Amino acid sequence: MEPATKTETLDIEGMTCASCASFVEKSLSRTPGVQRAMVNYATEKATVDYLPTQASPATLKEAVINAGYGVAERAPDTSAAERSAEIDRQKALAYQKLKRRFGVAVGLAVLIMPLSMLMLWPAMMQRVNTQWLNYALLLLTLPVLLYSGREFYVSAWNGFKHRAANMDTLIAVGTGAAFLYSLAATVVPGFFISRGLMPEVYYDTTATIIALILLGKVLELRAKTQTSAAMRSLIGLQAKTARVVRPDGAEVDVPIEQVQLGDLVVVRPGEKVATDGLITEGSSSLDEAMLTGESLPVQKQAGDPVFGATLNKTGSFRFRVTKVGADTMLSQIVKLVEDAQGSRAPIQRLADKVSAIFVPTVVVIAILTFVLWFDLAPAGARLPLAVVNFVAVLIIACPCALGLATPTAIMVSTGKGAEHGVLIRNAEALEKAYKVNTVLLDKTGTITRGEPAVTDFWTLPGQEASQLLQVVAAVERQSEHPLAEAVVRHADAQGGASLSATGFRAVEGKGAAATVNGQAVLIGNRRLLADESVSLSPAVITQAEQLLAQAKTVLYVAVAGQAVGLLGVADTVRDTSAAAIKKLQALGIEVVMMTGDNTETAAQVAGQVGITRYFAEVLPADKAGKVKALQAEGRTVAMVGDGINDAPALAQADIGLAIGSGTDVAMEAAGITLMRSDLHGVVTAIELSRQTIRTIKQNLFFAFIYNTLGIPVAAGLLYPFFGILLSPMLAAGAMALSSVSVLTNSLRLRAFDNH
Repeated sequence: MEPATKTETLDIEGMTCASCASFVEKSLSRTPGVQRAMVNYATEKATVDYLPTQASPATLKEAVINAGYGVAERAPDTSAAERSAEIDRQKALAYQKLKRRFGVAVGLAVLIMPLSMLMLWPAMMQRVNTQWLNYALLLLTLPVLLYSGREFYVSAWNGFKHRAANMDTLIAVGTGAAFLYSLAATVVPGFFISRGLMPEVYYDTTATIIALILLGKVLELRAKTQTSAAMRSLIGLQAKTARVVRPDGAEVDVPIEQVQLGDLVVVRPGEKVATDGLITEGSSSLDEAMLTGESLPVQKQAGDPVFGATLNKTGSFRFRVTKVGADTMLSQIVKLVEDAQGSRAPIQRLADKVSAIFVPTVVVIAILTFVLWFDLAPAGARLPLAVVNFVAVLIIACPCALGLATPTAIMVSTGKGAEHGVLIRNAEALEKAYKVNTVLLDKTGTITRGEPAVTDFWTLPGQEASQLLQVVAAVERQSEHPLAEAVVRHADAQGGASLSATGFRAVEGKGAAATVNGQAVLIGNRRLLADESVSLSPAVITQAEQLLAQAKTVLYVAVAGQAVGLLGVADTVRDTSAAAIKKLQALGIEVVMMTGDNTETAAQVAGQVGITRYFAEVLPADKAGKVKALQAEGRTVAMVGDGINDAPALAQADIGLAIGSGTDVAMEAAGITLMRSDLHGVVTAIELSRQTIRTIKQNLFFAFIYNTLGIPVAAGLLYPFFGILLSPMLAAGAMALSSVSVLTNSLRLRAFDNH
């Protein structure tokens, strides 16, 4: 038997482009015992599946370090929220450091550029010693190179030592070539003059390229930070303190980190719930929108669960803590979103393959460009033109845009989904949802509420309906049957003085009997009344037949030996189901219903919500078969369900969506979990996936077209036809903007709203 694999997530430091991610991934994949490695450049995380008998977190870390990169330490037993907060703190420090490097580069480039332009004015150069001007430019450029651009060269050197090339390699070689050429022209100008060459310097090119690339990095890092804004807003919801009741009855405010399992916590109006638990005393309405996306407050009373970060609106209550730290609902959601953001969509595969060979290919193209220009250019300008075009090709090339095209869109959309109560397990699920053309809905608990409710209460003429309802409720309060609970809920909602019953007895499979106000009361099915010799009037029979025709369960009520009323009970359709199904159909998706109920009941429910195709009398074991049947018709099927018996069908479907009020088993089998029991979540998931994949395709198109057109132009392709050469400084500006444009396009997903 094969040993079970473990999964480890590493926070990678030092990656500057998609080529870096590709190299780290290869290094991890070659480590003995690693089954699968995936590195995400946008999230700077590596997800590794490995055999614990052959590898360990230490060997994985060693593989990353050997590749020339670092691994950020993760404190043990920290929740996803705490880890994410620490990573955000580190990113903020890195952002400030990057801005300082950029500030130095810009400040010096502003001085270098006008001094370099003096050489274009012969009249001015007659008054200036060219040699001393070149040395002044050299001194101004050195801080840009050694401080602002230092990390480019260090990264390129580390890559060279490990026989790898990345984006920094292109920047280092390009700016390094321009600088070394200028240095030689400054120190030994006679060497150039003796060979008929002008000893031109390109210090302005070196400084400006580094400044522009750093500008791109600053904008990129800022935009990348914004892609995880939804994650940070989720984490920020967590309460900072909790009012804990001590054994002596004293109430003490303590930091949330000190709350322990079993603690009794007080929540007052307007306060956040500190962590997950069960209400022991009091009642209130809670705003759970931050977890479920549901805008309406939810009523809570003793015995009901509450979740950390939700907002208490009205009353005060006490609850017993059942989960803390990484086990809370909020932490689980953050962890799920974090995992989804680190996953890889199938659409990304082409970009990954291109990124893996991108830098070496660009270096080869740059060398060919140098050779051709040195060979074909006019004699006096061969070397300068060869160098300038060599640098332009290296600088304009940008694998970053390719590497950011998919993961940035995934990061924004998965975070946005969480805001709307739609938890996406991974990027593959998001891509599959995009292709869905058929949604298969389980009826019970998905289209309907999943619990019986009284829909009709009919009485014979002359009966006081409200009084009779309380008589019935007095009997049913002593029963544990689900239908009895539905009757009691209905009676309580109607109000009125409650009554008490004596002599209660349950009649298995038929109903119940008791005495209320001195009169014998029966409530149950027709067999119960027949056994008790209670006859039915024609009016009662007619009304019962009408209710049965509507696929409702009929409860007969008899008082003092006479049938006086009827209750119609059914699993009612959710208020939002019909509207959500109509929206799905408007998106061009066929909606199909599946139920274990008989055909009459299925037809009734389908008619109420506008579904024309349904499967009735489906056994739990046959649900997956119905999914297969639809797939055999060439359909891409999304299955929506909430129960244990839905799990096989959820797993069989192209994409499974589990209703959040359902079982853990159903959620484990699904690719997407809907936090609230509302089919509008299905609409949100599909619309979000379509918008995300559309954004990814736009990003990939831009990234590919940019490099396809940019590199030939930088190589001088337009020169023979239009006499145009691309300045390395313009190339640097274009390169910086390419990544930023992809990120900006992905950030448009933050405006997503399906309402």
